[in-house]
Amino acid sequence: MRRVNYVINGGPEVLFVEDVPTPVPGLGELLVRCEAVGVTLPAVRRVREGPEPIPLGGEIAGVVEALGPGVRGFVPGERVTGMCVAHAYAERALLAENRASRVPEHADSVDAVALVRSGLVARQACSSGLIGQGESVLITAAASAVGAMAVQLARAHGATVVAAVGSVPDKRAFLRTLGAETVVGYDEPTWGEPVDVVLEGAGGELVGKAVRALGRGGRLVTFAARPGAISSHELMTRGASATGFRMGSPPKPALHACWRDELWDWHREGRLRTRVHEQIPLAEAARAHEVIESRTNLGKVVLVVD
Repeated sequence: MRRVNYVINGGPEVLFVEDVPTPVPGLGELLVRCEAVGVTLPAVRRVREGPEPIPLGGEIAGVVEALGPGVRGFVPGERVTGMCVAHAYAERALLAENRASRVPEHADSVDAVALVRSGLVARQACSSGLIGQGESVLITAAASAVGAMAVQLARAHGATVVAAVGSVPDKRAFLRTLGAETVVGYDEPTWGEPVDVVLEGAGGELVGKAVRALGRGGRLVTFAARPGAISSHELMTRGASATGFRMGSPPKPALHACWRDELWDWHREGRLRTRVHEQIPLAEAARAHEVIESRTNLGKVVLVVD
């Protein structure tokens, strides 16, 4: 089977396609014939920045082909999705049963990798921010896969949304179709402040600016993979608070299952739309990484396996 791999850190050019034997599922694992693989910014950064090459993980969706010992909740032929921790960029991948969930009949594998993981992160961010009806919410990295979900979910909570992005002209229309009332660039002097809640997904130096956009009693929720400094003085003078989270740590399987069902229900009803920037063949994974690094994507970048 074909698999995308790398042996040295660097840009997209270090990725290559190799032929390897089909993996055998171990204890509690599913062998999945992949149909779609989600490409994420953390994975792209891991390839470029290291600290050393590790097997590429990511969201996968496809059809169960075989079961490892101890698997009781799935059968071959079912379509599933989940976070694969290693060698996700492949025609077939191993997925732990406790990370897998079924894809409903109304959806396909591309929908699954565009909705579930990004939707769960956005749902956790909205929950952590305690968003109330009529409040204002600033969302950074708003045109990313998670950001697109967060804009829609914040609107569903009855909030007014300010979307912050790196380049405004090509993203304004996209974000307004999702429900953002205002779209601002990172380099603009103001971000619609004061706001009640900031959902911060960009990280780095933008975290400080996000804190300064908070109003009295505001709440900052950070979930960016790239760290940024938060001034305790800025929080104190605003009577504001800051919190952060990492999906799956600590594990919340029952809560995430409830949220996942909610996301699929809203998707079926048309209240939550998946936004896919481009579907790219598996063998062109390097191009997918180029799109992510260029920060031009509007929604999810998906590798498709034929």
